[in-house]
This record gives sequence, structure tokens and C-alpha cells, in this order.
Amino acid sequence: MSDKHFADQLEDEEVLLVFRKHPVVMRKGLIIAMFCLLLGVVPSLIKPEYVYFFEGLGIGLIVGLILYSPWWISWFYTVFIVTDRRFIQITQKGLFHRSVVDIGINQIQMVNYEINGLQETLLGFGTIIIQTYMGDLVIHEVHHPARTQQAILGILREEGIVPVVPLAGGESDIDEASTE
Repeated sequence: MSDKHFADQLEDEEVLLVFRKHPVVMRKGLIIAMFCLLLGVVPSLIKPEYVYFFEGLGIGLIVGLILYSPWWISWFYTVFIVTDRRFIQITQKGLFHRSVVDIGINQIQMVNYEINGLQETLLGFGTIIIQTYMGDLVIHEVHHPARTQQAILGILREEGIVPVVPLAGGESDIDEASTE
């Protein structure tokens, strides 16, 4: 394998799924950028000339993009990768803070998702909970959590790992006779 999809990829490791958070995580930055645009046109209200309007609009746009960029960088460089060996969470917070969580794919016990509220339902994002032997890995604001959960479960099954998926009534999909 000559192509590496990410920096820490092992030589014989195959990337099976890459996903990221929903773009809604950038909403605060977008509101701030829009406010900068609005403030940029205020001088044209004081002296109504096109020069003040377009200069203010241009300055507001530049300042808005500068203030918006940390949210975009955090969204773009936060990525979740499922390979044939491990699950990797690369989280970028601001410009200078990056954290990496690396979990062996065989340590995953269960993958669940939840969608809470009107906003998450309408915009199509939710939370994925990956339960491991060491604890839960909770990923908020994932785009299409049901599809992502099914994709992760499909990968786990292809790799020969059968996670426990709870059924209605608190039962699991593992046959009790096979566990004895």
C-alpha cells in the first residue's frame, strides 16, 4: 500500500470509513461572521455613499472570515477514521490544539446512536456512542448518525467482530445458548 490517507497510518492498514461532524458545529462562527458583515455596513448608514458601503462590506467580510476561520479549521480537521485495525478520532480545537484517540477495532463492544430534539431531527445529526472495554467514546454532532452507525457495524462484522446490539426490551442479539 503506497498511499497513506493520514499521517499515522500503518503500512498494511486499509482505511474503510472516514466521517466527520455535521457542519452545524460551525454555527457560532457563522453568526459572528454575519455580525461582522452587518457591522461593516454601519458607516454607510451614517454617510450614505456607495464607497462607504462597499468598503465597509469588504472590511466586514475580511474580519468575518478571519473570525470564522477557527471554527472552520476545527470542523475540517476533526475527522473520524475506521480502518481494518483501529478506530481513530482526530480532534482539532482551534488552531493549536489537536488530540488523537486510537482504539483497537477489536476493543469495540457496542455502537449506538441517538438523535435528541427537533434541531437534530430536522438537520440530520446526532450522537454516536462507541462502547469499549475501557469506557464510552461519545461523539456529538455526527452527520447522519444512523447511516454512520450501520457503516461501523458493517465494518465490524466484515472484520469478524460481532458487537452486542441491544434489542427492544433490553435483550441482546447474542443467542444465550451460544454463550454457554
